[in-house]
Amino acid sequence: MTFGTLTAKGQTTIPKEIRDKLNLKPGDRLNFMVDLNGRIVIRPKNKSVTALKGLLYRPGQRTVTLEEMDAAIAEGAAKRAGVGHKHTRSLRRAG
Repeated sequence: MTFGTLTAKGQTTIPKEIRDKLNLKPGDRLNFMVDLNGRIVIRPKNKSVTALKGLLYRPGQRTVTLEEMDAAIAEGAAKRAGVGHKHTRSLRRAG
């Protein structure tokens, strides 16, 4: 884990390890978001999709199929809507 310091002006330096991982250069624009779990997500705004290739790669982690992604999305949507797991399939078919 890397750390940074916030200045009185609300500025910080993104650690070199992170800049290198995101291939950030001076002047690049960034998007900051807070996800549903309260985690901060920083994404380069002006990078093409191909520049981000491999960003989520984890050695030993298997790839998932589009069907598995669709099922996970439907399950997450059902949970957020307060629908039980058995209704997930009907949500997928309806779309």
